[in-house]
Amino acid sequence: MNTQLLNNWKFQYNDCPEAWYKGYDDSSWEAVTVPHDWSVHMPFSKEYSSGTGYLAGGIGWYRGSFYLPEELKGKKIFITFDGVYKNSQVWCNSYYLGKRPFGYATFRYDITEQAVFGDTPNVMAVRVDHKDISDSRWFTGSGITRKVTVTAEEPVYAEYNSIFFTTPEVSKEEASVKITSTIINEAAEAAEVTVKHTLGFKAKEALTVTSSLRLSPNEKKEITVEGLLSSPMLWSVNEPNLYKLTTEIKAQSITGASNTQQNYESMVGIRSFRFTADNGFYLNDEPLKLKGVCVHHDAGCLGAAVLPSVWLRRLEALKEMGCNSIRMSHNPHMPELYDLCDALGFLVMDEAFDEWESPKNKWWTGHNVYPPRHQGYAEDFPQWHEQDLTDLIKRDRNHPSIIMWSIGNEIDYPNDPYCHPLFTTMTGNNDKDKPSAEREYNPNKPNAERLSVIAANLTRIVKTSDTTRPVTAAVAFPELSTFLGYIDSFDVVGYNYKEEWYERDHGRFPDKPFLGSENSHSLSAWKAVRDCDYISGQYLWTGIDYLGEAHGWPIRGSYAGLLTTAGFKKTSFYRRKSFWQSEPTVYLTTARAAETENEAATEWEWKEMFRSYNYIPEEKVEIRCYTNLDGIELFVNGKSLGRKAYDDTLGYIPFTLSFEPGELKAVGYLKNNETEITSDLLLTNGAPCDISLTNWEPSAEILAFNKAYVEDILTFDGFRLKQIEVTLIDGNGLPCLTDSSLLRVSLEGGKILGLENGNLADVREYTSLERRAYNGKLLIYAALSEDSQGVLTVKGSSLKTRSITL
Repeated sequence: MNTQLLNNWKFQYNDCPEAWYKGYDDSSWEAVTVPHDWSVHMPFSKEYSSGTGYLAGGIGWYRGSFYLPEELKGKKIFITFDGVYKNSQVWCNSYYLGKRPFGYATFRYDITEQAVFGDTPNVMAVRVDHKDISDSRWFTGSGITRKVTVTAEEPVYAEYNSIFFTTPEVSKEEASVKITSTIINEAAEAAEVTVKHTLGFKAKEALTVTSSLRLSPNEKKEITVEGLLSSPMLWSVNEPNLYKLTTEIKAQSITGASNTQQNYESMVGIRSFRFTADNGFYLNDEPLKLKGVCVHHDAGCLGAAVLPSVWLRRLEALKEMGCNSIRMSHNPHMPELYDLCDALGFLVMDEAFDEWESPKNKWWTGHNVYPPRHQGYAEDFPQWHEQDLTDLIKRDRNHPSIIMWSIGNEIDYPNDPYCHPLFTTMTGNNDKDKPSAEREYNPNKPNAERLSVIAANLTRIVKTSDTTRPVTAAVAFPELSTFLGYIDSFDVVGYNYKEEWYERDHGRFPDKPFLGSENSHSLSAWKAVRDCDYISGQYLWTGIDYLGEAHGWPIRGSYAGLLTTAGFKKTSFYRRKSFWQSEPTVYLTTARAAETENEAATEWEWKEMFRSYNYIPEEKVEIRCYTNLDGIELFVNGKSLGRKAYDDTLGYIPFTLSFEPGELKAVGYLKNNETEITSDLLLTNGAPCDISLTNWEPSAEILAFNKAYVEDILTFDGFRLKQIEVTLIDGNGLPCLTDSSLLRVSLEGGKILGLENGNLADVREYTSLERRAYNGKLLIYAALSEDSQGVLTVKGSSLKTRSITL
């Protein structure tokens, strides 16, 4: 299949009513690279919505051109947009193709009739309308936020996303393979068509299945082929084995006038899984707890224009933590993220919508600050939900990582706007400041019984395109909605922050598998999963900090993650690692000790801890050691403070000591074993005077199974993206993780895409080449062309200037 990326576009902010015209003069427009998000290039301002991160929306236009060689005449030409936020309208060579309201949809247009060939350029024009910036509860971005491709296919070809690979029966000895596809003949003559599917593993052919059919002009048919694969290499979270599926379509016209061949390639996996009502989740017939995190789609200074290598760095960290599953909150994400989940071994809950036909409250002057606004997808849901949901399922259904489809998030949130007479007063998770009148039953609001009808219809739509995976939803108010038939059509039931109802509702619905679709980071929420066989797992809110859903200026995002928006690990990351990871871990954190017993009682779980050993001599310091071992021994400057056993009521091992500068060391042991298993060390550091620069590269471990495929995924960056981690250090090279020096960045031989420190209270414009370190760190995104070498330099007052060659 002939494919080209359309990376280079011209951009104009504000409306240009004549820009659809091919001959329009766009020479004064800004040259941009797609993916592109204009919102993060705007200043932060209180006048914009807190829900979407205090960044501007508006209207923007894009114009891009490309050439098609003469030899492509007679072929089908398509253009595919992986995502345009939002209300896109598209023209090709002045011809209007259509619109798509949903900003997370992947959509394709047939431009065969509009296309020109040879030395004449094809000109695409895209209008994006994001004036209603209070349309979401989190940052959305604005513009052509995902990649764009042009493809040329033969007149006899497979319908878009129609090739569907499934494995109805799987064991270690044998797997049955079933492949369906819809073949279209748009040639002038009838054709004899042969469809051959080849499954290959590590460049060796593993299975081939073939089918033949005759197609009249403008006819399409669905065909199904089946086969058996011996000794399959199973896909799992620890061994994500992938096969290459090659589909070859040969067409011979009945007069013999034409003979064409069209090929398609994709990566697939062979695995079995099931959710059970009493024993949780099984992958390849082995029980597995889902240790998941929810993620939004932005990456701080990059906004929604995220590149695959950014996600690779984040996923590598989550894998280290023991995470094995990702919830795509609360919308379809970029296709390459699913590819990476396949390649790295993450299970996925793919989610379609955050609201249905009625809008949720959208906070625009701070979280729960009234009055709300009600912009958003609800206005398009009635007309577009079936198309958007179907397109999501068909786009993603070949991914072995995906194990369930979520049709909605917290749609049953109380009084937002659905309510019911069974509850005279209803309070949701974030309703502490909601006026009492907003919590009361109101017969003039939509009745919550309506949700059961919509849920059943959405489930039906999913099943039309895929019966191999369960349908679920993130339920917000089971106290009511489970009595109204809301969960009846779901194959798996997800609860958001409702662990207290697990036991009761497991008894009420003994045939329904349950899981935590969204959960806090509390120890009790984890124990509710860990200690209960019938709960399949949990998804923490969230894995990574994100823009939007801000509580008020100048905070412009959510600190709910275990990683910052820069992808740096918080101390809470290591706490979760001690819960989830089987590899021995010991990690020291510190903070000033509580001054009173009451203060200590309120801080036992949520106290902010630091990776620092710098205090005033003799002051009381609290030490928390996160470990999955049975106990540790703590040493200060070589002197033992004794051993303590792991405390499962706390989730860590606590010590309190009088500070003396020097060395803090924790040594981990197993019960009744004197052999040191692993240890951790903290040193008192001096003042920052130097800078450490590290160009991040993926580890050999994360690439162990699918290195070539991961490298192929990263080619969609369109250029060589570099992620440089900056750490402020003292004269001995020790990190200074409480410093916030102002840093200035320059790059010869490339372009700085953004500086991200993870500080969501920093409202300096993202276009600035200056930014303060946060907790002693800064991340730099730099872009180099394929054949160039760059020199990146970082400076700061009282700091040694450092450079790195990229």
